[in-house]
Amino acid sequence: MESCRWGVFPENGDPPRAVLDLARDIEADGGSVLSVYQEPVGRAWQLFALLPMGQVQPTPYQRDLSPTHAKRLKEVIKRLDRFIDPIVAVRHAAGEYWTPNGNHRRDALQKLKAKHIPAIVIAEPEVAFQILALNTEKAHNLKEKSLEVIRMFRGLMLETPRSAEEDFSFQFEEPHFITLGLLYEKAPRFSGSVHAPILRRVDRFLEQAMPKAYEEREHRAELVAVADKLLTDLVGRLRRRGIVHPYVKNFVMARVNPLTRARKTLPSFDQTLAKLQAGLAAFDVDKIKNEDIARAAISTPA
Repeated sequence: MESCRWGVFPENGDPPRAVLDLARDIEADGGSVLSVYQEPVGRAWQLFALLPMGQVQPTPYQRDLSPTHAKRLKEVIKRLDRFIDPIVAVRHAAGEYWTPNGNHRRDALQKLKAKHIPAIVIAEPEVAFQILALNTEKAHNLKEKSLEVIRMFRGLMLETPRSAEEDFSFQFEEPHFITLGLLYEKAPRFSGSVHAPILRRVDRFLEQAMPKAYEEREHRAELVAVADKLLTDLVGRLRRRGIVHPYVKNFVMARVNPLTRARKTLPSFDQTLAKLQAGLAAFDVDKIKNEDIARAAISTPA
């Protein structure tokens, strides 16, 4: 075995030069490298380090910070009087680090006025996008996930414009998250959960290069927005008739769902949305009663 200032290396080889260079960069940035090691699954080289607190920021693609979750973390860390859960980080530029997994912990530790934060530093910046897909520090809801994915989409489009959208299916997880992300950006209170069951079945990852795929995503988002406008108008007409129920949007969508009988062969995205819009436009609110919606809500599984 060979030893150096950052640890003892196994007999199967020393760390790659890029990893050792990263260790030196971290120390030049004011951090301290505690260890250079191979993780136990894929044997990839990683670094365990103390990074200067002010030089670590979240990736610009991920969901927004939850103040409630960050406050709770801060209280737990303060009560325990120690920090035991390192963040994951990549070096983005000289003196700047991004964490794709650990923003809430970073915020909590910053509020506790810590000068350094323990981090597992990944040598490959592109892995940050993959880690975002695995981030389970705080469970996503549909809105958070969709906004995170559309931000990630734009970041990847700038970095690798010639890549196809489908090349990043692992990072995006589900294609309809991209479409919904565009909608949530324009309307934060958009009822994505009402449309998701249909979109999940007909939205697919695109083979087109990222800029072209983005144009198609904008087109798809516009089709959904038109359908949502028709749905909102129907709900307003039902309310004027005295029909007010939290399940009313889901009830209407279930009645006009163009995929109800589709099992093996599904129509295209555009065909599905055209049928959905036509169904919403033809929906007769005068035939609906409060008890119809109440029965449907009870019989629908949670």
